[in-house]
Amino acid sequence: MEFDNNLPIYIQIMYYIKKQIVTGQLKEGDKIPSVRELATELQINPNTVQRTFQELEREGIVETKRGMGRYVTKERGKIMDIKREMSKELIQTFLKGMYSLGFTKEEIINVITGAVENNQSRERE
Repeated sequence: MEFDNNLPIYIQIMYYIKKQIVTGQLKEGDKIPSVRELATELQINPNTVQRTFQELEREGIVETKRGMGRYVTKERGKIMDIKREMSKELIQTFLKGMYSLGFTKEEIINVITGAVENNQSRERE
């Protein structure tokens, strides 16, 4: 994983873990790596990973089972909330970029419609 210097590392790791959850790489009730394991894997300070996990727990995304580790929430609604939140962020970033390029609302809709149709025709092949 490459980190963006303009965003705190713990936030980037939170996004990384949330993405693993919403894409199904980490499923409801799955055990997540320990602080030490993730710090080693990402080559970062364990304190940064600890802060990440604390924030994920505060948001209700992971839960700690004393003596057993941390686990992805089993609340499907919470996972869907994360997915919706992440989709909104992607859409806002996309729209901001399109508007900065001078696209109108109608042009953006046409570009998206064309891209979706193009993608669907590729999937059928």
